Amino acid sequence: MNLNQLHYFVTLAHMEHFTKAAEELDITQPSLSHAMTTLEQELGTKLFQKQGRGVSLTKYGQIFLKYAEESLRILDMGVRKTKEMTGQTGGVIDLAYIYTLGSEFVPRLVGDFLRAHEELSIRFHFTVGNTSEILAGLKDEKYDVAFCSMAEKEPQIEFTPIATERLVLVVPKGHPLSQQKNGVSLEEAATYPQVFFTKSSGLRPVIDHLFEQAKIRPRIAYEIEEDSSMAGLIAQNFGIGIMPDIPVLRTLNVDILPLNLPKHRRYVYMALCRNHYHPPVVDKFIKYVENSISL
Repeated sequence: MNLNQLHYFVTLAHMEHFTKAAEELDITQPSLSHAMTTLEQELGTKLFQKQGRGVSLTKYGQIFLKYAEESLRILDMGVRKTKEMTGQTGGVIDLAYIYTLGSEFVPRLVGDFLRAHEELSIRFHFTVGNTSEILAGLKDEKYDVAFCSMAEKEPQIEFTPIATERLVLVVPKGHPLSQQKNGVSLEEAATYPQVFFTKSSGLRPVIDHLFEQAKIRPRIAYEIEEDSSMAGLIAQNFGIGIMPDIPVLRTLNVDILPLNLPKHRRYVYMALCRNHYHPPVVDKFIKYVENSISL
């Protein structure tokens, strides 16, 4: 059974005449007859019966017609939806990004992109998560583009640095380290219990590496995945933490201190799956992001 047979069947069912249906379909009458005979053989029943000079549906043809029409309707809807999502002048972009980018970076970037392409009809679907979840979704084609940390041993993924984040030490308001406005060393920070990112976070290896370089073993009191939740724990004296300098910190009962680190930059990357097809609007967005990079 194929789509042509279903289309021929529905047309003949409505026109009830082989010659007229063949003309409507722009095929020969023998081709239509052969297609219907093959369809009936596959279904194991008669779909049409002679009615004067034309034909009419049998009881079983009437039953099959409902399903054939519904199948063609759903397929047509799928075709229209796919064209809408992947067209030259519009479509949908599935974008995933890490938590730290949600309050400023992504809204600003996407807003600027939409304003620069007002002639296009583009919608974004947003997903927030940690780097490991995002990369898994990218490889499963749930997302078109991702903004996250770089991960090792990901040959399928192409990483392009697009932004930097400043790492700071966050402590509860009035903490003993709060007076050190000119900066705190890792050695000084390590004397206090730490709130750390979980191992699934893209920032965890970055912060682990900082302590490893300094040959310091931090005292990890709590682990959490998301940045604003980490800041909330710190504000309630669960410990101190190294994290990106995100806007929400200024709304909480914490002090934000610079870190005295060796030359270090925390990069955020645009991640794309190699050799995956990108619709035109996704390509436009990727190029826009690449042209917006100013590191």
